[in-house]
This record gives sequence, structure tokens and C-alpha cells, in this order.
Amino acid sequence: MSDDKPTPSPEEQPGAAKAAPASQEEAPPKPPWEDKPVPPVPSDAADDPDVAALAAGVEDAVVEAVAFADQVTVTIPREKVLEACRFLKEERGFSFLVDLTAVDWPEREEGRFDVIHWLHRFEDNRRLRLRTVVAEGEPVASVTGVWKTANWLEREAYDMFGIHFEGHPNLERILTWEGFNGHPLRKDFPVEGIDTGAAIYPDVYPQGGGPMVDGEEKEGA
Repeated sequence: MSDDKPTPSPEEQPGAAKAAPASQEEAPPKPPWEDKPVPPVPSDAADDPDVAALAAGVEDAVVEAVAFADQVTVTIPREKVLEACRFLKEERGFSFLVDLTAVDWPEREEGRFDVIHWLHRFEDNRRLRLRTVVAEGEPVASVTGVWKTANWLEREAYDMFGIHFEGHPNLERILTWEGFNGHPLRKDFPVEGIDTGAAIYPDVYPQGGGPMVDGEEKEGA
């Protein structure tokens, strides 16, 4: 008796590789900017209009200007902070202080902190970053007289980094309590924190003290 079963196709033969479903087909090629992305490269920004105006309007105000990823950062001396900020607001239209913060570089010889002022101009949606190198213990001029919003921002930088802003109307802690031991955003501040306790137990611990100071438990804690 003859076998009437049809002969299997090559795809149905045992061990034959199955065709990939349509969803697993090779993806179309990526655009050139996605296939081989080019990272931004820092470049000199001395000829930027706002940088050039600042250099001409405030003597010795520009130490360095760098453009990176469509943002310009200007390094200014500590002694020129107030004058430079006032010029940029009054003459260049940077009417809004977006942020004021700091970066801690504890091992850097030229100065431990970078104090950062980030400015905004509404007319053309332009932002400009000011960077000032400050050694530990050196004061920085307060810019509360230029932008009122600097009041709380400077208090935060004082609280978190211990940077003193000279001329601030009420420079005191804003996120921690008076008597807190240390500055939490310094890189040498313990990750697990420090139990100061001074504000909680003022009759037991003096200002700046607490149950734990320098990693050692105080007597009576």
C-alpha cells in the first residue's frame, strides 16, 4: 500500500531552522547622530556676547569662560562676585537667579569650594553659570541686594557647606537646627550622619555639641 502523506517542505524538515517572525526582523539603520553619537566638547567662550560684555564692564571679572553642551560657565574671582552679578542683572538682563549652590573639592589646593550662581534671562531664555573658587573660611559677598531669592539660597549653602556670605541680612541655618554639628553636603561629612542633639537637649549639650562628636560618644549621652 502506497504512502499518500505529502512530502514535508524544507522548513518542516526535522532540525530545519524556523524563519524569524516579522517582529524580530532586522531593525532599520539608525540615523547617523544615534549610530555614532558625538559627545560635546568644551570650547573657549571668551567671545560670547554676555561674557565679552562682562569682561568689558567689570574689570578683571572674567578669569575663564567655557562653553559646554550649549551652556556657558564663567569663572569669576571671589572679590568680583557682587559687582559681576549686579552688572549682569542691570546691563545684561539676567533678572532671575535660578539657583545658588556649591561643590566641595576637599583635596583641591586652589580652594575647597566652587560657589555657583545660575542666572536666567527671560527675553531670550538664556542661562549663564557663574563659578567662583573659594577656600575654606573665606567669605563670599551676598547677592541678596541683587536678587531677593538669594536670601534662602545662601542660607542653604551656609547650612549645607559652611560657606559664609558676607552682608547677608540673616545668615543662619535653614535645613538643620542651630547647634547642628557639621555641614551635611561636605564630602567628609559621615554618610550615617552625626547625632548632635544640641537643640533637643540644650540643658545637657552646648551649642555645636551633642551625643556624638567626631565619632566619639560624649559622657552622659
